[in-house]
Formats: sequence, structure tokens, C-alpha cells
Amino acid sequence: MPPQTSASKPPLDERLPTPSRRDWLAWTGTAALAPWLPGCGGSGAPAPNLDATMAWGRRQIRQAMQASDTRAASIAVMYGDRIVWQEAFGVLRDTSANPATPAAPATPETRFNVGSVSKVVAALAVMILADRQLVQLDAPVVRYLPQFSMLSPGYRDITVRHLLSHASGLPGTYLHNMFAFAPIPGYAAGVEAALADMHLKHAPGAMAVYCNDGFTLIERIVQAVTGQSYPAFVQSAILTPLSMGRSGFTLRPLPEGSFAPGYIGQARQGQEFVMGYATSGLCTTPGDMMRLAALLIQGGEQDGQRVVSKAGVAEMGRDQNQGMRIDLAPDWHWGLGWDSTQQPGLDAAGVRAWQKSGSTVFCASDFYVLPQAGMALLLTGNAPGFRPGPIAEGILLRALQETGHLQALPAKVSTTVPSVATSSTTDVDAVLGIYGRASKPLKVVSPDSQQIDISVWSAALKDWEPLCEGLRLRSDGWWWADAKPGTHYRWEEADGRRYLLSREPARAGHYWVTTPMAQQMPRASAPLPAAWADRLDTTWIQANEAPESILLAAGSMATATLRELPELRGYLFWDDRQFLLPLSADRAGMAVQVPLHEGRDLVELVVRTQDQQEWLHAAGWVYRQGD
Repeated sequence: MPPQTSASKPPLDERLPTPSRRDWLAWTGTAALAPWLPGCGGSGAPAPNLDATMAWGRRQIRQAMQASDTRAASIAVMYGDRIVWQEAFGVLRDTSANPATPAAPATPETRFNVGSVSKVVAALAVMILADRQLVQLDAPVVRYLPQFSMLSPGYRDITVRHLLSHASGLPGTYLHNMFAFAPIPGYAAGVEAALADMHLKHAPGAMAVYCNDGFTLIERIVQAVTGQSYPAFVQSAILTPLSMGRSGFTLRPLPEGSFAPGYIGQARQGQEFVMGYATSGLCTTPGDMMRLAALLIQGGEQDGQRVVSKAGVAEMGRDQNQGMRIDLAPDWHWGLGWDSTQQPGLDAAGVRAWQKSGSTVFCASDFYVLPQAGMALLLTGNAPGFRPGPIAEGILLRALQETGHLQALPAKVSTTVPSVATSSTTDVDAVLGIYGRASKPLKVVSPDSQQIDISVWSAALKDWEPLCEGLRLRSDGWWWADAKPGTHYRWEEADGRRYLLSREPARAGHYWVTTPMAQQMPRASAPLPAAWADRLDTTWIQANEAPESILLAAGSMATATLRELPELRGYLFWDDRQFLLPLSADRAGMAVQVPLHEGRDLVELVVRTQDQQEWLHAAGWVYRQGD
């Protein structure tokens, strides 16, 4: 998944040219007949009437496409033993460049890169290997990769389970040449080699922080124990047995017109190749993914043949949070490969759902499997700003209602502001300061030792700008602002650190989700060493990305800055996002530990000198100092 870009960098989903009338006509959608799914037998029972659900879903998909400049989208919904809705929207080629060229509509056979939905396939691959007694979930990674090493001794404690549940402590995402317009071999080997010169950001198993590199190491394990490349093993063990004929990894160019292209600015791009196969590389169709969903719902059997054990499927869908020292997100239940084994929107309606979202530079997707209800969904679109999550959740809730699983849709949560509670000056003063995270840091201040204001760093302004003002402690224990009753804040201490948490209505709006936002930064124990102080207020230019790189073409991460914030002396402030502490004159280490998402994709800075010039290494990228 690509990182969040700072405010100073142009977004990847800039406004596209307005489609012609002929293009808009293609947005009405292309539907496919509802096919039987393999292994389900075909009961002959009539398909359920989901007319209201589909009408609502079509409206929401078209609105989301227009709002995000998404040119193509596709959906499949499974219920019981068949796909009950399969439809594509939009165009693969518009007429803006050449009005004489007819628009090419997307179809249900159009392939999309589904990004981190690929992690479900990676977890399934490991469970198949566990069934074959080639891998054990709780065995250390070094048993299968004896050459694997890191600078922190704790790397020996990383298990296969840690890799699949985001609890490994690896820094995050090695983005160097991960997304390109042509295949670039050697990505997984490059990740393993790079980790040898990095530290862990937390002890393995201490917390769960979203981590792509853990799944990339799964590729290395699969190859080590099978002698096959990861794509080859997945093809033979999963895709071929499930007859997923339009699914695979981006190893070679696909025929023009068979995939959904992306856009940079107003320019249509070619095929997007994703080199992190296990973490983000699956290219597929929603219809094919329903075959995978059917396998999981059926407990690992397909057409009477067992692909994976029932216990393996159950383990993938089991909550992996138990035993972690820091678990500040009670609504989040990590699985193996799954983002959530109890997706909170469906859980609030009394329905169990396994859920995984995913994105690449060009696409965004959401995948659901409801094991007890016998239902599944994949919704995908070819723009990073496309938001499939709220739509997917809303479609499933309405489908559950139309099929009799729910009597009514859940009511929206109330945002009525509770009464003000008493807060002590001491408690308020304790939470003030700078808060670090993977994205832009936060600043907490109080105008009167009773109210609290939160601001966020602006790279464009090189200063703080308001995020939420006038927060007051309320009777429910959260801090609310009268002007913004939809988002609440509170502070919690864990493992010797103070964390800022937020709570807000999520997706369909009938439930609250609590998210760890940032970690309060303690005062540095010493000023910056002279070597690092001499490097302050400099700009660094990315120097080693391949010419085929999509991120390079998009201008993302082309430059980065190194400075020190006056309010937080002793810390390096890298790329207007992350705080680091010097470990030596030529190395600076990660300084925050935030679970879930805001502690992901951290970097370790290493300075190396070549030809009397300093080069800065960060998460696989190499930078030269600007003039």
C-alpha cells in the first residue's frame, strides 16, 4: 500500500477531465448472469430478491466514482451457492483524448489490482503449508530463513504468526521499486537484505501495527520450504484448484483492455505492476474472489476436494490480539491476513464478518466474507480516492435485511453532546505537548487549563494548523467539541507511554470505532549531536528509484526535508512526518510505537559517504542532498 503523502506533495488522484456523454452512458454498468460457484453444488433454489440492495448499491458506487474521479469499478456479491450480483461500471478507455475512438466499457471480467486483499491469499498459502507440516505458525522465522537477521537481537523471536498478524515489529513498508510500469524482479530478496541493516520498532508480539514487510517475508518462507516461487506456489495450490482463471500476480503484461488502468493527473497510465506479491500483488476480478470466499465459507473444501484444513480456515478467522502488551483498539480484531475477524459494522448488527481492505497507487478494494451467513462481497475501483468500505458495508447490511437475517438496518449512533464534567488542571497539563506518529504530528495545547485544542503539522505552512478546538471533558469520559460532535478524544497510558485516541462513527455510521492516533513525545535526553545538527534544514532528493517507478512518475516522495522542531529539541524531524532519535553520528532510529495504523511505515535514517558526498538511506530509498 502506498504511504500517505504530505500536504506539500501533489495528490495522486488530481481532478481528471470531465467524461463525455458517451463515457457517462458506459457508467450505467455491465452486469453478468449469476453463476453457480464451484463446490456449492447448485441447489436449484431461486436467487434471493436483492433489487433494493442493488439499486442502493448502484447509486452509491456511481456517486463514489464521480466524487473520486474513478473511471472503472466492479462488484460481486455471493449468497449461498451462487453469485447473486456481478456488475462493472465505467470505462477502461474514455474519449477525451480522441473523440473518434469509442469508449471501452469495463466488464465483470476486467481485472483490478486489489492491493492488500492479497494478504488473505498469503495467509491461506501458509495454512496450506501448515497442513503439509512444512511450516508451523509459532516457529521462529529464522527456522525457515536461517540467513535472516536484523540489528535488534529480538528479530530471532519473530514467528510466522507475527508476520501474518502485523505483530512482528518490522519497520513497515519497503517502498523502493514496489510499484512500477514494468516488472522489476528481486523485490522480496531486497526487502530481506535491507532488514539486515535495520532495527525493530517494537518487540515481536508486543503490539499489532500494520506491516507490509511481514507479508513480503512470507514470500521468502514459501520459496524456502517449497522450492517454488511464491506466485508459482499460489497458482498451483490455490488459484488453479479454485478455477480462478482471471487471477494471478503481475509478472508480465496483460492484454490491453483486460485490466483497469490508473491515472496520474489527467493522463491515463498503462498497467500497474506490484512487486510485493504477498502483501499487495494480486490482480483479479470480483467474480474470481467469490470462488475464494466460497472455499473459506465451506471450511476449506471445493468440489469435494480439501484445499486447506477446516482448522486452518478457522485459525485465519480467529482473533490474534490476545497477549499483546499494548492493545488500544478494542474494536479491532486482527486475524491471519484479515484486517478484522469481527468487522465492527456487521458485528454491531449481530453478524460475524471477516474483512480486508486494500489499495495500490491506482486501485482501492474491500473484501468481506460472512462465514455464518454464507455471504461475501468484493468491491473495487481504479482510483486511490475511491472509498469502497462504506458502500460494501451498506450493501451487506441491506442484503442481510432483504434475505431475512436482519429485521431492520441498525440505527445511527447519537452525536448528542454529553454534559461537561470536571477536569483538573493537573490532568490537562499532563497531556499537553507534541505527539508523534507515522503521518503528520499533532500538537496539544490548552488556552485555560480546562479546554484543549489539537492542531496538526502543515508541511505547506511549516507551522501548525487547527484540527479541533474547544474540547472539554464530558460525562462519558471523552473530550468533545461542541462544534465537531462527530469526533471525540481521550488519553490512555500503556507500557509507560501516553497515547491520544480518537472515536468517531465509522462507515455506515451505526457504530463507534476507537483509533490510537499518536504518542506523546517525551523530552529528548540530549541535544542533537553536532553531525546531525549540521544536516538540519536541508532538502534531500530521491536518487535510486527505477525509471519505471510509478511513485517516481507521480512525484511522490521525490524530495524530503530534515529539520528540528523548536518545540521538540533533540529529535530529528524527517519529511515533515516522523520523529527520530540519533543513535550515532550517522544513524537515527525510530522513536514512536503506536499500534494499529499510525505507527506503520517508519524509517531508520543511515548516512553513508561516497566520493566525499553524504547519501541518506531511508527504508530502501537513497537520497542525495539538494543544492
